[in-house]
Amino acid sequence: MLPSFKSLSFLAVAGLLSTSAMAIAAGSAPTFDVARISNDIKTLASDEFEGRGPATRAEVKTIDYIAAQMKAAGLKPAGQKGTWYQDVPLRMSNISGTPTLSMTIGGAAQSLTQGSEIAVRAAETGQSSVKFADLPLVFVGYGVKAPERGWDDFKGVDLHGKIMVVLVNDPDFEGGEGDFGGKLMTYYGRWTYKYEEAARQGAAGVLVVHESEPASYGWATVKNSNTNTMFDIVRADPKSAHTQMEGWVQKDLAARLFAASGIDFDAAKAAARKKDFQPIPLKATMSADYAVKSEIITSHNVAGLVQGSTYPNETVIYSAHWDHLGIGAPDAKGDTIYNGAKDNASGTAALLELARAYAKGPKPERSILFLAVTAEEKGLLGSEYYADNPLRPLATTAGVVNMDGPFGVEKTTNFSISGAAKLDLLTTLTEEGEKLGRHYTPDARPEAGSFYRSDHFPMAKRGVPAISFNPGRELVNGGAARGKELGDIYTRDRYHQPADEYDASWDTSSWQGDMTLLYNVGRRIADSHDWPNWSSDSEFRATRDATAAQRR
Repeated sequence: MLPSFKSLSFLAVAGLLSTSAMAIAAGSAPTFDVARISNDIKTLASDEFEGRGPATRAEVKTIDYIAAQMKAAGLKPAGQKGTWYQDVPLRMSNISGTPTLSMTIGGAAQSLTQGSEIAVRAAETGQSSVKFADLPLVFVGYGVKAPERGWDDFKGVDLHGKIMVVLVNDPDFEGGEGDFGGKLMTYYGRWTYKYEEAARQGAAGVLVVHESEPASYGWATVKNSNTNTMFDIVRADPKSAHTQMEGWVQKDLAARLFAASGIDFDAAKAAARKKDFQPIPLKATMSADYAVKSEIITSHNVAGLVQGSTYPNETVIYSAHWDHLGIGAPDAKGDTIYNGAKDNASGTAALLELARAYAKGPKPERSILFLAVTAEEKGLLGSEYYADNPLRPLATTAGVVNMDGPFGVEKTTNFSISGAAKLDLLTTLTEEGEKLGRHYTPDARPEAGSFYRSDHFPMAKRGVPAISFNPGRELVNGGAARGKELGDIYTRDRYHQPADEYDASWDTSSWQGDMTLLYNVGRRIADSHDWPNWSSDSEFRATRDATAAQRR
């Protein structure tokens, strides 16, 4: 962690802040309209908006609503060619019809049902069909190749014409040897990495074994996120990043695969946690046959600006993703609309309310960009595209505050960020939170890899100091235990399911405080003469330092 500003005297801190920033520190943040925030969530998460799927008719309705609210707030359009929008070209892929999937396990043929034992994604390679027969399955542990850690799960095995079977998370999740930092998930633990590595290894396909604890979500989330429309950024060579077949299998199916090969599943997992692990050919093959419709479409980010009074060419970004899963498979009640109220109509509503506050209040010294990004649910693609094609230079972007489900289920005494990061923005967030009587708590589940799962990450990996705010779980009424209980219920019963709907009975007691903290952090960065950075040992520090010459 970088040194805290607490080590400075009050006068020294005051010397670093402008008059407006000191006013914020004194508690002069605006009052936020909770009813208006609720109405934005209710609107965006209504059935009329059909789950806000990118490249659907609901996208037009969604981005037009966001742009209209930004205009009404008094923002300036900050998109391309004087508009509110940034075009985001994406490859959109769908499985046509019902895929035919099967395995031969220990000599016995077994048909597989899409969304039940297995969930395969539409191929993102641009091909029009996926068709293969009796390809052998090979267990490659966690599917990690990390030379800097002396780790290689592949040991030179040739995976061409074979299907990789891999475990979710990384080798330290259930013990390991400490090579991956303990419970804190590294990028090697993310399923996106495993797909990328499968392509680099030349595999014909990859199946991730699902377990709720190391994945941090249940099978319903896997099914709903992988059996609908797939999106990717447009790549010159999509096969360099994707195999033809990418998917997940239930643990019970995986255990049968291992048992038919004379291997205990838990024993194989234990072996995979060690550097000397050797790939295990399984006595099983897989066949698949399904058509894929692939096309290039254009989705959109929405961008509005409050221009800075003193340093208009410098930028602070508030971001939130507007998209959700759209219309998909029906749940037990027959509901097919994935409304995405908390994920992430709530973050979009917070973005709009912050925009209103900045537009109507004292002008910040740096410009504030309010960025509603697309295709987060498809792999952070809107923010990834922005990071590659920024509307305002990244070198002079002072920091990013991302909001993805930013409101507590009830009033909390703490707050957090997604994942673990060491940077000045966290020091700022911690100090501003303490002024409001709240304390910072590290991510309760670092093993979930949350740092890599929100829209701040594409900015972070390009060096821009970035955090994704979490409202915390230590409830005033019931403490951390009850906060965890309510959070787990949401993950189990609503997350990425049609049940994530607006509820007029929500407890909104945390919202005013959450909004005030978000405002004060952004305002302090905007009115500061400093440039936040990463800690000296951060993997993002060198990239940020390389752009220092472009800043005042």
